[in-house]
Amino acid sequence: MHTLTIPARFCGPPASANGGYFAGRVAQLVAGTATVRLLAPPPLEVAFATVTSPDGTLRVMHGEAAVGEARAILERLDLDIPPAPTYGQAVEAADRYAGLRYHRYPGCFVCGTQRRQGDGLRIFAGPLAQSGSTAAGVVASPWVPDETLDAGDGRVRAEFMSAALDCPGYYAVAEHDQAMLLAQFTVDAPRRVRIGERCTVVGWPLGGEGRKRWAGTALFDSNGGLCGRARALWIELRAVSGGAPISA
Repeated sequence: MHTLTIPARFCGPPASANGGYFAGRVAQLVAGTATVRLLAPPPLEVAFATVTSPDGTLRVMHGEAAVGEARAILERLDLDIPPAPTYGQAVEAADRYAGLRYHRYPGCFVCGTQRRQGDGLRIFAGPLAQSGSTAAGVVASPWVPDETLDAGDGRVRAEFMSAALDCPGYYAVAEHDQAMLLAQFTVDAPRRVRIGERCTVVGWPLGGEGRKRWAGTALFDSNGGLCGRARALWIELRAVSGGAPISA
């Protein structure tokens, strides 16, 4: 049995973990690429126990309740990935980031506008300018990983690669900034980017049904080389008559 704690720095909403970071930490406990399901918002600064079932499912437990589970996938994650934008194109897209006008969770470790450089990732994914090679709905952001993310070898730790691939997916599918929860996340990131490297991150919609939205994300290095990809399921929260979200 392993234990797992999410420090307060790595929040999404104020009292719970950023989903991509949590998924990255959980996936490290499973051999190979894993699909992580988030069953409840993971609280911060709490020691979770992990248990593995006979079928190979790893569950993350908060007391008697599971907050997440992970299973290894047998095949590489297959996504039709948009072309890598240039760093300059990503910078321009970030100027159109919806979170600059209104942010539901401005303290989010990945996309929060109140997080300083060296504290949060400050990945601000806005719509890419349309061109002949750019599909509608693609968002992009620049990202320069700082030294606090170093795995000790000059490259970004795996859980931060996972985190970076999270929030751009939300901004690709939340056309009206509706409240959503990350429900499932599969990350395939075989090449960790270098600290200080000028990277780009993109997100794009993969369709949906009802309150479900699927998103793809990808992370490119300074040469436009693909370093990571992810597929996410986002669930739009139900709302009461006054419009306030109440549950998934």
